[in-house]
Amino acid sequence: QVQLVESGGGLVQAGGSLRLSCAASGLTFSRFIMGWFRQAPGKKREFVATINWSGGSTYYADSVKGRFTVSRDNAKNTVYLEMNSLNPEDTAVYYCAAKWGATFVAAPDYDYNYWGQGTQVTVSS
Repeated sequence: QVQLVESGGGLVQAGGSLRLSCAASGLTFSRFIMGWFRQAPGKKREFVATINWSGGSTYYADSVKGRFTVSRDNAKNTVYLEMNSLNPEDTAVYYCAAKWGATFVAAPDYDYNYWGQGTQVTVSS
């Protein structure tokens, strides 16, 4: 049974930082592309970042480029999202997801095979 468990969310002031983690089990982690998505209240879920199997390639949404960094540790079956210079527009539930595939692109959410339960990030002004 595949499980993705996010952690590290919380309340932070604007300009602050958070580091999200997503621990995976039940799958061969190094064979999956990993992604981060977020969903704010009343809005559709949106792509944030993705990282390839080895961690050598990444894509970011324009809204987070230069502020967020995605990384992974295949020995720990964990993917991370380092978030800096947070602003209230970053407030959302953040989800990690795993995607099986041979091609690395910034894929939409419906292409992902497995999802975590999400972790809340709230940025106060």
